[in-house]
Amino acid sequence: MKIGSIVTLGVTGIALLGGALWGLPQYGVWQQELAGRAELVRAEQNRRIAVLEAQARLEAEELNAQAEIARAHGVAEANAIVAEGLGGPEGYLRYLWIQSLGENGQDVIYIPTEAGLPILEATRHVAQ
Repeated sequence: MKIGSIVTLGVTGIALLGGALWGLPQYGVWQQELAGRAELVRAEQNRRIAVLEAQARLEAEELNAQAEIARAHGVAEANAIVAEGLGGPEGYLRYLWIQSLGENGQDVIYIPTEAGLPILEATRHVAQ
């Protein structure tokens, strides 16, 4: 090899080494910048997803409330119709009480007599 080519090779090596020493830190900065941008985009997307989920829950609750109100109006109207047919609220309450008798199998019906003693209880306390 000639001295000129050795010098050229040395200068090229120094230039490559200098470029590497300058470029490696710049590459690290560039890589960190890209990672930061990716993290920002990910965070924004997660926030959008959370907002959309909250909006969906709100809409569902509003629709559930409307359905509950409609059901309550229907029940109130049905109760008014039945109460009117039974002679008013007192007749409707009496009807509901009669319907509930015997549901648990332990209801006792007391029938008052002239002495004020129930017929079914008159003989219960008699000593045998």
